[in-house]
Amino acid sequence: MGAVIQVQDLKKTYGSVHAVDGVSFEVNQGELFGILGPNGAGKTTTLEIIEGLREADGGTVELLGERPWPRNSRLLPRIGVQLQASAFFERLTAREQIHTFASLYGVPARRGDEMLEQVALTDKVDTRTEKLSGGQMQRLSIACTLVHDPEIVFLDEPTAALDPQARRNLWDLLGTLNDSGRTVILTTHYMDEAEVLCDRVAIMDHGKILDLDTPTALTRGLDAATHISVTADSLDLEVASALAGVEDAAYDGDSLVLSTRRPAPVLAALAERDALDGLQVRGATLEDVFLTLTGREYRA
Repeated sequence: MGAVIQVQDLKKTYGSVHAVDGVSFEVNQGELFGILGPNGAGKTTTLEIIEGLREADGGTVELLGERPWPRNSRLLPRIGVQLQASAFFERLTAREQIHTFASLYGVPARRGDEMLEQVALTDKVDTRTEKLSGGQMQRLSIACTLVHDPEIVFLDEPTAALDPQARRNLWDLLGTLNDSGRTVILTTHYMDEAEVLCDRVAIMDHGKILDLDTPTALTRGLDAATHISVTADSLDLEVASALAGVEDAAYDGDSLVLSTRRPAPVLAALAERDALDGLQVRGATLEDVFLTLTGREYRA
């Protein structure tokens, strides 16, 4: 399927800060595309330019075959945007909020009620938004984003402040949207979320895309050891360190962790010694890729 978002050499500068510095990528119809990066990497600025909320200093953007800037009213009914921080109308209940959003798009009020049910807010329909918790506000924001059934959905850290159950329920909702042919582009700090949901991910830092591919291809391309852990009393540390293929062995709490790039002979050797109690095998993850590309230093 063809590209519905085309970004070419995008640039945005604030003084001496290059917030977006030559970013290029495409998003195909029906794709769930993720943008990952540390705080300040340029993820939100990139999204806001694509959405038509911010003017770029250079480069081009095409959204559904049109330019989003200057603000393009033809695109508004076709896209849904959930920002990092959403502002609701004051003194309205959750039901009144989403009915208002629905009316702005000419959507029946019952569609708003259906969306409140999908994000598990039916017990809060008569609660004013200022009385909702942070997670409930986030779910209401997502419901308002989806109420008019947009072709492309932009979600900026959609599961921030959500508890594990709400987060998983949102994953199911996004999967349903994607299965129905909707295009979803999201930013997230949760690597497991990107691995589960995204068809492709772009990893950004300092305004640039460092790598872009499927989560599987990114992890397979990383030259990282496989970590095999067993219970600490399964095998002596000195014996474990001497096994063929083991690069490093160390205790980690109640576990003995072996690092290797040749897991098959290591596993066979452990099996021969009846040392498989508590066995866990972990290969490279998207988090490993992320940290390799962006570093481990703390970002404010």
